[in-house]
Amino acid sequence: MIRKNALAASAAAAALAFGLTACGDMDDTGTETETGSAEETEENGMDEDNDEGAEGMATAGENFGPGCAEVPEDGDGSFEGMAQDPVATAASNNPLLSTLVTAVGEADLVDTLNSAEDITVFAPTNDAFDKIPEEDLNALLEDQEQLTEVLTYHVVEGEQDPAALEDGTFTSLQGGDVTTEGAGEEFTVNGDSQVVCGNVQTSNATVYIVDTVLMPS
Repeated sequence: MIRKNALAASAAAAALAFGLTACGDMDDTGTETETGSAEETEENGMDEDNDEGAEGMATAGENFGPGCAEVPEDGDGSFEGMAQDPVATAASNNPLLSTLVTAVGEADLVDTLNSAEDITVFAPTNDAFDKIPEEDLNALLEDQEQLTEVLTYHVVEGEQDPAALEDGTFTSLQGGDVTTEGAGEEFTVNGDSQVVCGNVQTSNATVYIVDTVLMPS
């Protein structure tokens, strides 16, 4: 149960304040010299390197978890659409996160989150907020200071990839520690909040959608 006196520390939102054309020389017989061949070989090598790089980026950006099936396949709220927008705007287009978006608006954190650079956000689903008794949730939404405490606890510095979550401890922007553990496609945050859709990219953040609201101690 949320109690205001358990979250009396000051908010830490201020901490958020992330054409070359190859042509070979021709000899008198009209045969292309080795210059062209060398350039062609170099171009092919560069293309191969670029392909490998693109493949690596695609792997790094793979999403995982059962909740990913509920993310829209196209449009602004899709994985591709969210990647084009800063995190608060991206979340506002995802139907899984509408309660979180309301909370971020009530805490006046939209611009702060959108202007932050290189952050990781553990984003509670609507169902995660539904676990909180309605009376307590309404009280939380009406208390901007307390709400800011809770929301900034869900944000840590750096864009953390899944490997970093295997046994991680991160300092949140609220000031408290957030711990993660797991492997493969199964991760927990603070021991009991499950990642239901991981490694979601926005233009300034990596997002892990979780099934329980995290509460700072």
